[in-house]
Amino acid sequence: MGEDTDMTTFDDREDRFENEFVHNAEIRFKVRARRDKLIGLWAAGKLGLDGTEAEDYAATVVLADIEEPGDEDVFRKLRADLDGARKPVSDEEIRGQLADLLPIAKAQFRAGT
Repeated sequence: MGEDTDMTTFDDREDRFENEFVHNAEIRFKVRARRDKLIGLWAAGKLGLDGTEAEDYAATVVLADIEEPGDEDVFRKLRADLDGARKPVSDEEIRGQLADLLPIAKAQFRAGT
């Protein structure tokens, strides 16, 4: 085994690690998008929306999460929309939904639903 073989093995391992990292990042993104859709549908219900209107609203929540890392962009959108519609929902309830819906989104993603 020469130096070339050692470098090839190292390069292969590095490539596998990078591919796994990218794959895991994609999964995290998809799970968060699913969670954002779920919380968007929850908020849509609070706003009195259903059917296509609820789905459309949930899509705007998913898009809001692209603004910055973390949940604050989604929280601010939900807070502003619920306040604007004069719907009494506490910050704790919104944050609780964000936390509670994440494992549900993970389970749905794993199940392929």
